Amino acid sequence: MQRMILGLCAVCVLMISTGADWRQFRGNSADGMSHAKVPTNWSDGAPLAWSAELKGRGLASPIVVNGQVIVTVSSGPSQERLHVLSFNAESGEQQWERQFWATGRTACHPKTCVAAPTPASDGERIFAFYSTNDVVCLDLDGNLLWYRGLTHDYPNASNSLGMASSPVVVDDTLVVMVENDADSFTTGLDAATGETRWQLDRPRAANWTSPVVMADEEDGSLHVLIQSSKGMLAIDPRTGEETWNYQDGASTAPSSVVSGEVVFVPSNGITALKASESNPRVPEIVWNEGGLQPGTSSLTAADGRLYLINRGGVLSCVNQENGDRFWQLRLKGRFSGSPVIAGEHLFVFNEDGKGFCVKLGADEGEIVGTHEFEETILCTPAIADGAIYVRSDGHLWKIAQP
Repeated sequence: MQRMILGLCAVCVLMISTGADWRQFRGNSADGMSHAKVPTNWSDGAPLAWSAELKGRGLASPIVVNGQVIVTVSSGPSQERLHVLSFNAESGEQQWERQFWATGRTACHPKTCVAAPTPASDGERIFAFYSTNDVVCLDLDGNLLWYRGLTHDYPNASNSLGMASSPVVVDDTLVVMVENDADSFTTGLDAATGETRWQLDRPRAANWTSPVVMADEEDGSLHVLIQSSKGMLAIDPRTGEETWNYQDGASTAPSSVVSGEVVFVPSNGITALKASESNPRVPEIVWNEGGLQPGTSSLTAADGRLYLINRGGVLSCVNQENGDRFWQLRLKGRFSGSPVIAGEHLFVFNEDGKGFCVKLGADEGEIVGTHEFEETILCTPAIADGAIYVRSDGHLWKIAQP
């Protein structure tokens, strides 16, 4: 009973939210799910509370912490100027901006940019990471606490298309994936000082997935799960020590999602894994379904169901217990951003800037509204305090009742 209580406490700590925070890529728990009530009547388009102008390039998703919406931008002829901007979540007024010079390579594919990774926060600090392998730590007022140019230590860490993995902060450790064709590694940095706690050599292959966190329901311990072309590795966030290793390959674009004691991995279709009692070093395969093929968008999980979007823009709703498909719904366009869920509705934006509000039924999904932003959108939206935040290169928008 004590172990079960510890495990549940760990899950609660991992998922805790003030209702006004969305602190990392796909939310506090990296599952794309929120319990906030947001506007779902999009029959005449999404209700916009405000918009703010952005200058430069940026694919990174917004995060929301302590009443601030934080976004990153890169600018300059070679995107060598790195920006962190804060906007008042209530009014949309810009509160502060900080700029830095990139110390690493700025080369990337024209579709992406240097400001591709989503920042993260532990509620006290903001951690911004860029494709140049620069890591910036600020307090909530925008004051610089520390700065790491990881290319200084690992001069060949880059790929020709650009880096996009988003960091995660857990147990006072910032986990940063710098996985590429040359100097490939993942590192854990002390959140307070930026000093390296551990560093793992990783497969030499371009990788754009982001780490996720799983709480052990037996002893309450937290594990960071790192996905690559070789599979999935679970590590201790404080030490980098391996706890288990799945070695049957995985995608290098869409990221996995954790729901309870199971992680759903884009591997040979979709593979559901959980820690094994008989062999702690190798996870148990709960099920595998080769017919489930996600595109670029990461997986989302809610209420016993798994959601994915394939390369054809088809949204699938899947039973988490066995991988059976409940229903499919064809959306329109190509999707780089990932879906998010609030209550009984799913929200996602295609690359042409069209937003979809989808009602999630037991037997079918229904598009109940759309909105045309008429700008390219490649980010995953954020949900916080009754609002949805989404950005393009040129603008940041708040979808909420004005």
